[in-house]
Amino acid sequence: MRENTRAFLAGPMDVHEIYLRVRRPDIAYIKFIVESYELLGIIRTVDPEKAVIALLVLEDSLQLAREVLDAVAGEVSLEEIPRPAGLGDDWLLGELAAPGPDAGEVP
Repeated sequence: MRENTRAFLAGPMDVHEIYLRVRRPDIAYIKFIVESYELLGIIRTVDPEKAVIALLVLEDSLQLAREVLDAVAGEVSLEEIPRPAGLGDDWLLGELAAPGPDAGEVP
């Protein structure tokens, strides 16, 4: 599940995007689990029809986020996927996709 993580320089911190395809009924559960860990990350629903979500994680929390996702994968169906094309009207994911002049994609 690690090959699709993208990192972006967002000021002084790296933000990693992890895109997941899940079952629609499981979106709320996954969001609840992620939010129960203080400062672990932010869940965004990218495509509610296809049940694609994004987990945005700071560099310092990436290992814990991976561990949480591995544990959740034992309870619900989730599949890590590449960043979907055309993210629509989600301004936050759009900002991550278009780094400014002082930010760039981190390999």
